[in-house]
Amino acid sequence: MRCSWTVSRGPAGRRWPRTARHPCPTGASRCGSSVSWYLSAVHSDCFESSLTEGYGKLGKWLDGGWVVRGGEFAVEELEALRGPLTGYCYRLLGSAADTDDAVQETLIRASSRWEQYDPGRARLSTWVHRIATNVCIDMLRAAKRRALVMDVGSAGPELGAPLPAEVWVEPMPDSRVLAGQDPGEVVAGRESVRLAFIAALQRLAPRQRAVLVLRDVLVFSAQETAEILDTTVPAVNSALQRARAALDADRPDPFDVYDPEDAGQRDLLRRYVAAFESHDVAGLTAVLREDAVASMPPFLWRLEGAGKIATVMGDSDSCAGARLVPCRMNGAPGFGQYRPGDDGVLHPFALIAVDIQDGRIARMVTFLGTHDRFAEFDLPEVLRGSEQVSV
Repeated sequence: MRCSWTVSRGPAGRRWPRTARHPCPTGASRCGSSVSWYLSAVHSDCFESSLTEGYGKLGKWLDGGWVVRGGEFAVEELEALRGPLTGYCYRLLGSAADTDDAVQETLIRASSRWEQYDPGRARLSTWVHRIATNVCIDMLRAAKRRALVMDVGSAGPELGAPLPAEVWVEPMPDSRVLAGQDPGEVVAGRESVRLAFIAALQRLAPRQRAVLVLRDVLVFSAQETAEILDTTVPAVNSALQRARAALDADRPDPFDVYDPEDAGQRDLLRRYVAAFESHDVAGLTAVLREDAVASMPPFLWRLEGAGKIATVMGDSDSCAGARLVPCRMNGAPGFGQYRPGDDGVLHPFALIAVDIQDGRIARMVTFLGTHDRFAEFDLPEVLRGSEQVSV
């Protein structure tokens, strides 16, 4: 059972808020081929990174107050980077809890090293992302590679014993990694936080992972990436080439780009919810691809095939009386599953991520042990049986 993440706070208990959008670096390169198989359906240039420019000089937290230079508060500039840092660290770490720790540590280090920042040498975002990269790589040295159940060869229909939480890629609400972006950026941004892409990144070496995210997702220049990683531009280009090749050699068929306003996708999800809640085997079979896959971390449990999945779900007493409430996670449709309690109220049970392919549901990942994370996804604390929820 994982612990719920805690809200990061700055000095004096101040929350680190999400960022607003700022222009990406001048001369930044466009998307490379390494992520094109995840972003291919977008058919647009890579989204501009939501990075905050280092407009002023930093201040310092001393004796209960900010000592400032140039009239601008360091806390405001650092707070504004929380959103981009969350997206960056999550792509590197694959864990919501680890991401929160990494962002918190990054902001603490940045505020304590304010004297080292020279706005004449680097943008504030470059300097802070260098700190974040070092924090994440240090964390990855002691961590196992995270994965999805479908990436583990030994997974099968037997439930078995649960594996530790640190084995699995964890879901992340869109609100934490896509906040503050323009509509055009959000479309491409969703693809760069899809579970399949996050899991694929975990198969890269940490520095290759960082290079690819910095260059192909956040659109840092090769020179800025070299500064962040304390290396040379040729070394960055070489690492990027290897990372792209590794991803291209192990790419699945792409899922449909999720559009919440797409009438066909909305109808598909409504039918899925109705069939799930009513244990309608025929209805479930109709909305699933024939080669659909269902999994349920932390167990090495995997079902393949629409008929088999629908039969198991339809026959399971554990889903009796369950309700699904929609949410946004990892750039794709998601749901909070509620189960009835002895008090007659439906309580949080698990988060479910859904991927659509060719107009049908291709993958369902039920993340057990996530009942304490519903608030992150803007899901209600409890659900009354008579409450109506729109999909």
